[in-house]
Amino acid sequence: MTPFRLLVVLVFVFSSIAAAQARTVWVDDKIYLPVRSGAGSQFRIIENAVPSGTAMELLESDQNGYSKVRTTKGTEGWVSSQYLSSTPIAATQLKKARQDLETAQAEVRQMQDVLANVTGERDNLQNSESSLADRSSELMAELKRIRDIAASSINLERRNGELLQENQKIRNELEVLTAENERMEAGKESDFMLLGAGLVLGGVLLALLIPMLKPTRKSDNWA
Repeated sequence: MTPFRLLVVLVFVFSSIAAAQARTVWVDDKIYLPVRSGAGSQFRIIENAVPSGTAMELLESDQNGYSKVRTTKGTEGWVSSQYLSSTPIAATQLKKARQDLETAQAEVRQMQDVLANVTGERDNLQNSESSLADRSSELMAELKRIRDIAASSINLERRNGELLQENQKIRNELEVLTAENERMEAGKESDFMLLGAGLVLGGVLLALLIPMLKPTRKSDNWA
């Protein structure tokens, strides 16, 4: 037993004495102590063969070497003081030490389990941190790609505006050319109509002039 645990036991013993005017004593090693009705061997035995290591409550002691006790069964009687000890016997101390050792071992196992859980949580956090770092890199790359697309979209929009302006300019020029072509086509039709009219008129004139220009035959009688 460690000095600290022994001190705790002693404090508990002294506290019990102050509170109940009684203290705990133990039957000494390897004996069976009879409890008698009076302070002497001539008194009858009221509880026989209390084994060594049994805790009893000490009520009083006399000058003849006897002590009045209360057993765990509630029996009050007298026993020889020489077989009583103010501390537990070695077997009881050993049993208590073993119990303390088992308790300490259980606490150690519990702490080992806690440590294993904490270590597992730490590893999980490290893995999560690594995953978050990878995800952050992916998001940064995605953000750069989106920015590039946005810049390309702006350039495309500007180029689209330029193409629209060029298209409108070409349309205007096409309309001008179409109007000019229509005007020229209309002029050609007018020229063809005038030419046709001239040819018709010329044909009519020729038809009128040719008979007039043809020499007239003299009749045979005139010859």
